[in-house]
Amino acid sequence: MHYVKVKGILSSKNGMNLYRGCSHGCIYCDSRSVCYHMEHDFEDIEVKENAIELLEYALRHKRKRCMIGTGSMTDPYIPLEMKLGNVRRALQLIYDYGFGVTVITKSDRILRDLDLLQKINERAKCVVQMTLTTYDDKLCRKIEPNVCATGERFAVLKRLRDAGIPTVVWLSPILPFVNDTEENISGILNMCVEAKVYGVICFGMGLTLREGNREYFYEQSDRLFPGLKETYIRTYGNQYVAESRENSRLMKLFSETCSKNGIVHDNEQIFRYLSEFPENDAEQLSLFGLPLSADLH
Repeated sequence: MHYVKVKGILSSKNGMNLYRGCSHGCIYCDSRSVCYHMEHDFEDIEVKENAIELLEYALRHKRKRCMIGTGSMTDPYIPLEMKLGNVRRALQLIYDYGFGVTVITKSDRILRDLDLLQKINERAKCVVQMTLTTYDDKLCRKIEPNVCATGERFAVLKRLRDAGIPTVVWLSPILPFVNDTEENISGILNMCVEAKVYGVICFGMGLTLREGNREYFYEQSDRLFPGLKETYIRTYGNQYVAESRENSRLMKLFSETCSKNGIVHDNEQIFRYLSEFPENDAEQLSLFGLPLSADLH
């Protein structure tokens, strides 16, 4: 862990990452790619020490309330968060200023903040996005070793369902020759049906490999699945997208299952839903940019 001061915290699309780097150890992680210009070891978490004050300044000065997103590059619920509590501080600010939030995670640590997520959802809107790649927990622990397994994430989705918080599942990536099977996809989708998720995001059955994450993926593949690296090189060469040979069949299964069970599976429709801030009376409850929970006397 190391600390840095940053100049800003919200992107142009109102996304934020309070940390940079990750300790989950997922063998396919795209965030390791050289194009993101991470100048420190991936597991050496960068903590943006002034992030919370920058976030409060940004929220206070926004002219219009909107959805704030987190988790696109770094899972916010890495173990370090349980010590530092920056995500919880950020959620409190989002609630205080009447904004909405959407969080992407693989961790059941998000349940620590269930109370705040519910409060945000009651006042504005909260959507939790959970990544599911592997139905079998034993396999999941191999390819995503340092975070809770799929069964535990499924339990989180059901807790969120019962709390009235909408959820979206990322069915990505699916690793050719590893988990690109009908059993795996059906197992994950059955979980989504039971958890009553709003939608499932899927860009096809496969994964992306580029400089940085390709080398790490191959290194871990050699260790976990002897011969897999050579199979990838022989099948895909240096292609950016490694599409499963089962893509057509599995995407048909995906589409039919989602349609049958009323799960939104049009990516653009889901992204619109994630970015839409609800029209309500929250705008009328704030005075001169003060937090909604502030004393207005």
